[in-house]
Amino acid sequence: MKAHHELDNAPRVLVVDDQSEMAETVAEGLAEFGYNGSAVSTAKEAVELIKNGGFDALVTDLRMPSMDGLELLAQSRTAAPDCPVIVMTAFSGIDTAVESIRRGAYHYMTKPFKVAELALFLNRALEESALRREAKALRTALHSPLKNVIGQSREMQDVFELVRRIADSNVPVLVLGETGTGKGLIARALHSESSRTHQAFVSINCAAIPDNLLESELFGHVRGAFTGASTDRVGLFEQAHRGTLFLDEIAEMSTSLQSKLLHVLETGAVRPVGSNTERKVDVRIVAATHRDLRERVIQGLFREDLLYRLDVISIDLPALRHRTDDIPLLIENFLAAARQRNPHSSLMRISRGVMEILMNAPWRGNVRELEHVIERLVLLCRSEEATPADLPKNMVLEPQGVTEPQFGDRVIPIRELQRRYASWALQRFSGAKLATCEALGIDSKTLAKWLRSENALEQA
Repeated sequence: MKAHHELDNAPRVLVVDDQSEMAETVAEGLAEFGYNGSAVSTAKEAVELIKNGGFDALVTDLRMPSMDGLELLAQSRTAAPDCPVIVMTAFSGIDTAVESIRRGAYHYMTKPFKVAELALFLNRALEESALRREAKALRTALHSPLKNVIGQSREMQDVFELVRRIADSNVPVLVLGETGTGKGLIARALHSESSRTHQAFVSINCAAIPDNLLESELFGHVRGAFTGASTDRVGLFEQAHRGTLFLDEIAEMSTSLQSKLLHVLETGAVRPVGSNTERKVDVRIVAATHRDLRERVIQGLFREDLLYRLDVISIDLPALRHRTDDIPLLIENFLAAARQRNPHSSLMRISRGVMEILMNAPWRGNVRELEHVIERLVLLCRSEEATPADLPKNMVLEPQGVTEPQFGDRVIPIRELQRRYASWALQRFSGAKLATCEALGIDSKTLAKWLRSENALEQA
């Protein structure tokens, strides 16, 4: 390896070519353009150097023994995601070029080339890399792990870390989770954390559009393709060119349309309805569903080959009931946002009893349901503090088998009356003692005293 120590403060570029003379020539030539070039002749040696850090960019030959340039590219992207890679080869071919770019290379150069041209592309690549690092540093300084995504639980921190690691990859991502867990927010986070952030983010709910219209929405159509097609229309794939396309509720797409989507994923080209010409597109696909796609495959409702194409990397979002540590943080955020939308609301805070109920609720609608509950409180609560009485009735209804206290015709001792009523109220609030105390207007000691009545139910 030949290093250029005279350019200590210059960007460090690692040049890899199995022809050592070629690697050294390129490295030495880069010195004239202000780069500190280092040359190695094997991909294995390059991997070790990259893992140890210290290089700002990688220039690699494509065809090399033992490990080729594409494998080196993959390992480099894993070890140093912010290190741009330029691929060079004597074997030109559009398929090879497309494959290297698809796997994350910044540029593709065919030998022979001028070092000045390589230096130009290195300069552009390093400028873009620096901008991405600055943007990430700014987001970290603002204490925002992912834009619009909230969570301090271990489960969500794992999700945030995975999003950061795969954001700049071009492979499809499948986001899984129950309805209301925030799959759309994660899709947007993947886009905003990637180098595509300044390009379009296009979203479509596959379950909301009839199948005969969904094809035209996705791929576009030409004039006269069908009745009513009076003009050409650009589809969502083309609208999302160089950006991200989010296919929500992908499981609801018909199998015939799934075949056409599979074709786009395999070829990188779309054919508008009624056209005989395909159009190349550069789109990052993020798909989402609340269904079990493998079960849908068994049922014959989803193509297995499409599942393999989409499920390169999957992100499983936990249900809200499995990350209760996040509920207070979510409530604080939703309360602030709802008050901003409704500045005349009296509500300033929620009581401990309400918090207890919210912490123990099943949340079948997940984060979305919680947001709607807080919005309702802000709109309808007439005091500064929300109490259990302000919650929706379905959150405090009696559990099955619990009925109003019955007294019959005889007089019941007051202590037994207290015990029965306190027991009924406690069950009404699903065992939430703070909420029960607030509703009864008593403290926790009094509730405990009432429940310890020496009179038994059989006295009734």
